[in-house]
This record gives sequence, C-alpha cells and structure tokens, in this order.
Amino acid sequence: QVQLEESGGGAVQAGGSLRLSCATSAHVLRTYTMGWVRQAPGKEREGVANIESDGTTKYADSVKGRFTISQDKAKNILYLQMNSLKPEDTAIYYCVADRSGWLRRLLPPDSGYWGQGTQVTVSS
Repeated sequence: QVQLEESGGGAVQAGGSLRLSCATSAHVLRTYTMGWVRQAPGKEREGVANIESDGTTKYADSVKGRFTISQDKAKNILYLQMNSLKPEDTAIYYCVADRSGWLRRLLPPDSGYWGQGTQVTVSS
C-alpha cells in the first residue's frame, strides 16, 4: 500500500514562499517517479515537477527557476520549495507516485498514487 501524506499548503502574498512536504516510504521513493501535480479552479491538472530516485528532476516551464523539488531519503519525505509565488500558482497541489511513465513526462497519470491534496493560495 502506497501512502502519501501532504502538508505545508497555505495562503501567501505574491512574491512569498511556501514549502510543501509529502511523507511516504523508502520503498516508494526508491521505486516510483515522484512529483507534484496541481489543479487550479476551472483548469485541467498540470504536472509541476518530478524527481527520479537518482535525483534527476524536471520542471514545467511555468515554474522553472522558482520551484525546487527534492527528496530527503533519511526522512522519506518529498518536498516542493516554492519561491516568488504568483497568483497564477493558486491551486490544489497533489503529491503523486507513478510508474506508468506519464509523470516522468510531467503529464498527470491516470493511474499511480495520489495524496489528498493541499491548497496553495497566492494573493496579489
């Protein structure tokens, strides 16, 4: 059973920072592509960033240079550090574990495992 427990969302002003966390297991970090997918109101889900077990990362153009994905293998936690936040970053952010290859291409997978989601709200 794959468990993904997210935390760290909240409300900030534009230009601010937030760090999202996703607690899971060592097995998941080692054997799945991990990533973050977001969904803004009225919009489709969007892949934000992913990371492989070897540390290779990939980012959506919309967040490149502002967001950083990382993993702490000692604590079994996936992070998303979000800096220089913009109102258009407002969305529910989901932690995702996937083996289908979709998340590797920053596409929201139909399968895989999803966390419960955490709300990020950025005001102007």
